[in-house]
Amino acid sequence: MSVNRIASRYAKSLIDLAVEQNNLEKIHGDVEHLRRMIRSSKDFNSFLRSPVIQYSRKKKALEALLKDRFEELTFKFVDLLASKKREAYLPEIAEEFIIQYRTLNKISQATIITAGEITPELEAQIKTKLQDATIGYANVEVVSKVDPSLIGGFIIEFEGHVYDVSVKYELDQMRKQFKGNLFESAIGR
Repeated sequence: MSVNRIASRYAKSLIDLAVEQNNLEKIHGDVEHLRRMIRSSKDFNSFLRSPVIQYSRKKKALEALLKDRFEELTFKFVDLLASKKREAYLPEIAEEFIIQYRTLNKISQATIITAGEITPELEAQIKTKLQDATIGYANVEVVSKVDPSLIGGFIIEFEGHVYDVSVKYELDQMRKQFKGNLFESAIGR
């Protein structure tokens, strides 16, 4: 079975259980926290994926790390994954859980990439514009990233569309135009 199918099935099971127990928001918070732990720690990620570490050791380590921090359902879910030797798929399952959570709650995600930090006011204005757009869901979750190589302007990734109005993009377009220009090639001789 492919990793995507495994991740999708386990994530759906966790969402269904969380909805059934009326505890979806807390479980979502746990999964977000778990996802941040996995992304920020290469050691934790390696630990999860290691085939050498025995289940009993992984169980003890996961219990020490997660039991008091997470809801009982989240901890039992991670423990179940470990007992079935599926803990290596936890990063993919966490990502899939977030995707399914957004779909269930009709939340679109937009990524704003700028050359420098943007103000919360500007981020709120962009979020409002995206919520008013005719594509995607009315609820929009905004993720801001900084990429100094853009020089200026911004890039918005939203619902499979990319809106690039960065200075870097404009300069690249000008380079392409000049490259095919006969006058530029004659000057270069």
